[in-house]
Amino acid sequence: MVLFSLAASHADTDLETVARLSAGASKVPTSSLLNTAELRGAVALATCNRYELYAEAETESEIPTARAALLADIAAHSQLPESAVTAAFETHVGPEVSAHLFAVSSGLDSAVVGEREIAGQVRRALSQAQQEGTATPALTRLFQSASKTAKEVGAQTALGSRGLSVVSVALDLASELGDGDWQSWAGKNALVFGTGAYAGAAMAKLRERGCTDVAVFSASGRATDFTASRGGSPISTPELPDALARADVLIGVSGSDHQLDATQVAFARGLDPKPLTVIDLALTHDFDPAVADLPWVELVTLESVRLAAPSETIESLEQASHIVTAAAAKFEQTQNARSVDSAIVALRKHTLSVLDSEIERVRAQHGCTAAAEEVEFAMRRMVKSLLHIPTVRARELAAAGQQDAYVAGLEALYGISVETPRPAAPEASPTLPEATEPLDANCPVDHAS
Repeated sequence: MVLFSLAASHADTDLETVARLSAGASKVPTSSLLNTAELRGAVALATCNRYELYAEAETESEIPTARAALLADIAAHSQLPESAVTAAFETHVGPEVSAHLFAVSSGLDSAVVGEREIAGQVRRALSQAQQEGTATPALTRLFQSASKTAKEVGAQTALGSRGLSVVSVALDLASELGDGDWQSWAGKNALVFGTGAYAGAAMAKLRERGCTDVAVFSASGRATDFTASRGGSPISTPELPDALARADVLIGVSGSDHQLDATQVAFARGLDPKPLTVIDLALTHDFDPAVADLPWVELVTLESVRLAAPSETIESLEQASHIVTAAAAKFEQTQNARSVDSAIVALRKHTLSVLDSEIERVRAQHGCTAAAEEVEFAMRRMVKSLLHIPTVRARELAAAGQQDAYVAGLEALYGISVETPRPAAPEASPTLPEATEPLDANCPVDHAS
């Protein structure tokens, strides 16, 4: 068993390409991921500035074949050339996988360093994979360890106390771009597009800034349920033009297919429009980028947020990096130790088989006498003693990443062939109630909005 990942993010790929990759990957049937013989499982992590796929293959030699099959599927559904898709993804193998995911989940690889939303997205990615039956035990341990590491970073470093997020940085940037009265959001009229996790975060951040006049629009009609628990006023499609006319700020966090056209905004605002701030945090854009051409509009995008995000102190980053590095090393040691379990079982099975044969020979010669029982007792103690050192050495070699040498030694000395059993196909998941926020949405994409 070996873990690997394919990662495309804001760090080395433009956001438009990441959006197309993510949209294309989301259309790949989950069941097809495991149709590739080399794959045992997979978990997809899609956020506002990254698309990553974590997978488990049988052996490291099979990763190139599994990787090629996954990239071909993504290319076919994203309508991008396969060469472009291949170039966009960075491949991590073995220890690199945990080191990367733990850094991502802790906010160290985010456009806004230290942002906390990513930890929730990592949890939801695992939850979705578990529901769909593509999360193997190894992938489950990987993502659970990543979530635990994120909590430790948040609790033990200043990154957790800053409360930074894509939404908070976007609102700060909007305040800077607006007139002086934007330093206080009290009295401002906000219109939020979307009802997913980021919409909830936007509502909370608006309340923190004193903005109480908030309307919510959802193309799927979920605004009423959303505002019932979070506050704000639901807006229906017929009411949208009037809501656009009143708004001081539009916040797009849905990522739905219903993009608001610039002409719709201009028509709703009338002939003498007041200034409007548009914050588009959806990876696939909730608003036509042409709204930036309207003279009375200030547009804030994910790229704007990335450029405006404050830098963290070297001390905080060093502390967080140390926690991530230590956690990744511990995870790898545990994984390596688990990887020799089957080898230890194989050696014990082989040795005990020889022991049972010898005991049967003693019983055949001496019967069930006290002497025979003493011989059996002594032989079992001896075998237990003999197995102790090989078992300890197996754990030590695994912790040092040399478990393959142990397995090779068993085959060379005893002719024992160690096979890692392939897990049984998961049973179909029971029908689940509709979630309050989409588990498979891009951050902040909510395709149901």
